[in-house]
Amino acid sequence: MKRFFELDWLLIASALFLFGTGLLSLYSLSTTAGELTWSGNFFFRQAIFGAFGVVAMIFLVLFDYRHIGKFSTPMYFAAIVVLGLALLFGKTVRGTSGWIDLGPFQFQPVEGAKIALIIFLASFIAKKNSELGEWVRIIASLILSALAIFLVLEQPDLGSALVLSGIWLGMILVSGIRLKHIAALALVGAALAFTGWFFLEDYQRSRIETFLDPELDPQGSGYNVLQSMIAVGSGGVFGKGVGYGSQSQLSFLPERHTDFIVAVIAEELGLVGFGATLFAYGLLLYRIRRIAEHARDNTGYLIGVGAFAYFSIQIIVNVSMNMGAMPVTGIPAPFLSYGGSSLLASFIILGLLLGVYRRRKNDDMERLSGSFPGDSGFSLNQGKYS
Repeated sequence: MKRFFELDWLLIASALFLFGTGLLSLYSLSTTAGELTWSGNFFFRQAIFGAFGVVAMIFLVLFDYRHIGKFSTPMYFAAIVVLGLALLFGKTVRGTSGWIDLGPFQFQPVEGAKIALIIFLASFIAKKNSELGEWVRIIASLILSALAIFLVLEQPDLGSALVLSGIWLGMILVSGIRLKHIAALALVGAALAFTGWFFLEDYQRSRIETFLDPELDPQGSGYNVLQSMIAVGSGGVFGKGVGYGSQSQLSFLPERHTDFIVAVIAEELGLVGFGATLFAYGLLLYRIRRIAEHARDNTGYLIGVGAFAYFSIQIIVNVSMNMGAMPVTGIPAPFLSYGGSSLLASFIILGLLLGVYRRRKNDDMERLSGSFPGDSGFSLNQGKYS
């Protein structure tokens, strides 16, 4: 029991602070009509999903991540199958056909696919790093990851496809590939980004154009960004108070409980609340990085890298689009945005990280040293947890 409490409490505290801040904002939005009911109430639903998430996190803390490789491949291909079923039979929500209806709840399979991809790549790279050549490893992992990315793009869900791509890229870059291969990947990525413009849907191109100049269509595709910027700027230092944000409470701000909940926080809690939120995110990412750096094996390290990519991409993109610094992509703010699937996924990944931390803290063996398997040139950093 004592060992169970040897956890990274700074990581847990930052996540719970963010979850509590999100709940506070959702409570504010849920009481706009002056009543709290189950139907359509964001606060109650998010609180319930959060409770399930904490239970899942505790379970994974007790689970030894070192055995997760046994399940990584069937878990990933099960996620692929569910993504395919969602594409064929899923419910369409806000133009994306990636939801499975479960009666009172809706499940978004792509969130499970993000977890499965992290676990699968961590196991695959750790096992195959010494068996496969660099290009073979890169291409094999890319093809396998591309299955999920393709299915998500078909929904279409560009934001989630971006997160999946970032997870693959982040994990493959730390697997010991040489600089010339990194440069080649960068050139290929730039070429794909250029040609990808011609394959985007009209609304996706419009989002990018209005990101560059929101005034091009202030009543259409630029409306969301303009209203979000107004909300962020109007909060001042201490905010207008919970429940008193004009942009959020009067519904000028669209998707206020999901994509633009950061703007709600900035308007109602001001620069102080917004700054505290950014600090909590920074602490979350810092502790994830520390857990990855001091993992006792390569699988644990790669899980940490995948988790860092998962959280950092979503945080940077969501906060930036709330401030008008990036196009609107529909990526949620971890632990803040309303959404049971996203919240559960975030807590599950947190549980995996805490499992890596706990195993390291309880390990009596000397720290692994030297290069990544296969003498790839990558070395684990030395040191102790702090």
